[in-house]
Amino acid sequence: MNTVKTFFLLMVLTALFLVIGFGFGGEGGLIIAVFFALIMNFGSYWFSDRIALKMAHAHPVTEEHDPDLYRIVSEQAQAAGLPMPKVYEIDSDSPNAFATGRSPNHATVAVTTGIRRILDREELGAVLAHEMAHVGNRDTLIMAVVATIAGAISMLAFMAQMSAIFGGMGGGRDRGGSIIGLLVIAIVMPLAAGLVRAAISRTREYQADATGARTSGNGYALASALEKMEMGVQNSPMKVAEGASHLFIVNPLSGRSMAGLFSTHPPIAERVRRLREMTPSY
Repeated sequence: MNTVKTFFLLMVLTALFLVIGFGFGGEGGLIIAVFFALIMNFGSYWFSDRIALKMAHAHPVTEEHDPDLYRIVSEQAQAAGLPMPKVYEIDSDSPNAFATGRSPNHATVAVTTGIRRILDREELGAVLAHEMAHVGNRDTLIMAVVATIAGAISMLAFMAQMSAIFGGMGGGRDRGGSIIGLLVIAIVMPLAAGLVRAAISRTREYQADATGARTSGNGYALASALEKMEMGVQNSPMKVAEGASHLFIVNPLSGRSMAGLFSTHPPIAERVRRLREMTPSY
């Protein structure tokens, strides 16, 4: 069900982008929008992992440098039936983790130094199982595409806003209709794109929780880890760009996932409830 919902929402987001292109230039604008989307998605496919790691100030970790972390990642990769990903570390007291990469064969998982201080081995393993679930479910690619399209919509919306401001000096009925259309693109479309992007992100987080709990066999450990990380991030928020916050297992900016429609993370309490309900079935 989560996969179907994600596919539907991704189609909605793509449709919004194409509608904006048509609104700017009719059929010609639609063609340009399609071409623009292809180029941006090509870029996100090949470079999203490097961009994400750079934005998070992550650095690679070798097996010789941290054999314990490598062993835990390797265990969870094997449990999920996935190749061993690259391992990165982020120097931050804020406890968090994320996965990135265009495919399971080109995946990377990153953890903060803070997460190692507050989680025990089982909890850290469950968190890494969640991240490997993102890799196996292709969420790392899906969310890169979603973020790219949403960013393009925001950029076009800004252009529409500028066009409405500087093109609104003239009179005429046609001019008035054009200005209204630009204002719709400038205000309504980015809001709609934000809603869809957040809904997709929440859906993928729930799915990764469920998949990670199954592969690790320890939903209670993941639930416990989420509660500890929420408290840890509240005490020590992470300095990261808002555009990259959806990557992390817990909202790095505050530790709290807003219950509103624009939240990229489901509420921790709801995630914990679902995990503890499904765990006895193992």
